[in-house]
Amino acid sequence: MDYSKDELLVNLSRNPWFGGLPLAERKAMLAAADVVHVRAGEMLYRKGDAVGGFIGVVQGAFKVSTLGEDGREGILSVVEAGNWFGEASLLDGLPRPHDATAVQASVVLLIQAQAFKRLMQRSAFARAIAALLCARVRVLYGLVEDAMLRSTRTRIARRLLTLSRGDATMASDARSSVAVSQEALAMMLGITRQTLSKELKTLVHDGVLNLGYGRIEIVSMPELESRGALA
Repeated sequence: MDYSKDELLVNLSRNPWFGGLPLAERKAMLAAADVVHVRAGEMLYRKGDAVGGFIGVVQGAFKVSTLGEDGREGILSVVEAGNWFGEASLLDGLPRPHDATAVQASVVLLIQAQAFKRLMQRSAFARAIAALLCARVRVLYGLVEDAMLRSTRTRIARRLLTLSRGDATMASDARSSVAVSQEALAMMLGITRQTLSKELKTLVHDGVLNLGYGRIEIVSMPELESRGALA
């Protein structure tokens, strides 16, 4: 599907981070971006690749992952439509720290390194990138804290709440349906599929969730928030 610049502006502006930029910055980003179509299962980049570009997801979703020494995959996040990512390597000049793979047929906007560098000369854009990095750091510290201090059930609830609001930019309105498989969720949490299944069955029994194929339905958002609240 092809999108006009006006359609891209409207669709992407639903994202809190992009939508919070001044209109001139959003238009400058769209003017600098190339539209790229990515097949399901295709890797946008691999760990260790050269810098590349700044990426906005127009349609579809990407899993950001890495492989352990034993070959097991660890899914760090799922980046959905509306979100932007890939800025770290553009800022520090180091190779990509992980893999990014399309989990479905996707369309992205790609701002190449030189264009990103020019955009960084604009103070509003540079401040927005700093804010985006701060959001990612907050999410990262939250995940580390959860892994160190929270029970498995609390971690599951909190991760589902995060997924319901998208990536690090965290939309204010949570969705009642999260497009994630149980296998992928187990990888995100670093637990076995069996452990996850046991905990999810309890949440289903308590009327908090329903399980579907490749997705999890949140039946009671207040109850899930209660299960994920910090003690």
